[in-house]
Amino acid sequence: MREVRGTLDGKGLRIGIVVSRFNPAITERLLAGAVDRLVRSGVKEEEIEVVWVPGAFELPRAVRALLAAGRYDGILPLGCLIRGETPHFDYLAGAVTRELARLSAESETPVVFGVLTADTLEQALDRAGGKVHKGAQAAESLIELINLLRQLRGRGCG
Repeated sequence: MREVRGTLDGKGLRIGIVVSRFNPAITERLLAGAVDRLVRSGVKEEEIEVVWVPGAFELPRAVRALLAAGRYDGILPLGCLIRGETPHFDYLAGAVTRELARLSAESETPVVFGVLTADTLEQALDRAGGKVHKGAQAAESLIELINLLRQLRGRGCG
C-alpha cells in the first residue's frame, strides 16, 4: 500500500488571505490565528498578503481576483456569518459556501474554507480561539493541501 500525505512545511510558500471586515471581533481573531500558524509553519510574513473585503458575500470575488493574479501558492478566505432573525444568514451562507467550493474545485491553486457559520456570537468566539481556532486550522489545511497537490502533480496526477 502506498500513501501520499501533505506536510505542514510552509517554507517558500506565498499565501493570499481574504478577510471579511464584517464581524471584526471574530474575523480579526481568525486572521491572527491563521497568520500565526502560517509563520510557525515556515511561511515568511512578507510572503503573506492580506486583502480586506466588506463582508462574506464579497469573499469569492476577491478570491477569484487573487487566483487570476497567479502570485500565490494558496488562498485562504476568512469570514464569519452569525444567524440572525431573518433568512438572510441562510442565503449568504449558502451562496458563499457554494461559490468558494466552486472556486476551490476549479482552480489549480488551492483554496480552503475559513468561513465560520454560527448560530450565536458565543459559538463564533469559541471557534475563533475560545475553544478551538478555526483560523489556525484552516491555515494548516491550506499548507497541507498545497504540499499534497505538489506531490500528486509530481506523480503525474491532476
